[in-house]
Amino acid sequence: MTDEATFTTLVERHRAELRVHCYRMVGSLDEAEDLVQETFLRAWRRRETYEGRSTLRAWLYRIATNACLDLLDGRARRVLPHHLAPPEASGAGAVARSDVPWLQPFPDRLLEPVAPRDAEPDAVAVTRETIELAFLAAIQHLPPAQRAALILRDVLGWPARQVADLLDTSVAAANSALQRARATMRTQLPERRLDWAPATASSEEERAVLRRYMAAMERADLDAVADLLAEDVRATMPPYPLWFQGRDAVVASLAASWDPDLPEFVGRFRMLETEANRQPAAAAYVRKSDDAAYRPFALGVARVAHGRIAELTAFHDTSLFAAFGMPAELPADR
Repeated sequence: MTDEATFTTLVERHRAELRVHCYRMVGSLDEAEDLVQETFLRAWRRRETYEGRSTLRAWLYRIATNACLDLLDGRARRVLPHHLAPPEASGAGAVARSDVPWLQPFPDRLLEPVAPRDAEPDAVAVTRETIELAFLAAIQHLPPAQRAALILRDVLGWPARQVADLLDTSVAAANSALQRARATMRTQLPERRLDWAPATASSEEERAVLRRYMAAMERADLDAVADLLAEDVRATMPPYPLWFQGRDAVVASLAASWDPDLPEFVGRFRMLETEANRQPAAAAYVRKSDDAAYRPFALGVARVAHGRIAELTAFHDTSLFAAFGMPAELPADR
């Protein structure tokens, strides 16, 4: 692999799956992109050390995992608002916090495909239960080494010896880290997590619920929105640290933001459907009466259960719109 063009061709075919791997490790799409670049740089510098005893794919995963571990050393875990404080009754006066390492969503369009069709047999599709926000939020509670052990063993299916070698420890220690990680995940995942059927994409039923929600938001129809929310729905809005628990609290916050006579008035909405973390999602745009166009507002990721929205995470980071392939604005006459 001494020729740079040949090297680039060989490693680039693994970019998509390495991006997913790094995202799982660090919980940030932005940092995952940087880590893939760092992985390829380290691989190029160490190309003479690759002796073919493992597949190129496994060698790159080893380098990527170590790059992630280096980044995570001493770093605070990424969070969502409900990890920081109790729910709020009102969103008045909320201030975004840039000092908090927020979890980020992952565009489904970057999941397809995660490996070339002729890849090694262990290059499997990204299943929903290992990429959804609940999994990403839970895995953030693990120390970096436990996080790596869980992902490599339970997600990628690596054997214990291979994981131990990567972590520079014994098989017994690697297995112990895995067991501790599994125990923590059981306490951090939602109570009814096992009721969520494994899948590789959101279902048509879930997407239909989201579309009805989008239409209700565009009409500013509070009653219709309320009817689509679970009674115990949770709504979060990173980078704003506040969050709401329950249908009444969510509807009350919407009512204030939809009233043009109140200082909380946001504007009128237009929505575009997308998908994130194998979950239904929508890009929200807003426009006030004097605006020439609808401007990016938030990227909302929904968890749908029993025909209603059980959780809604609205990422108020408009830089995400480009990663999701969303337009920079929508015309006012749409």
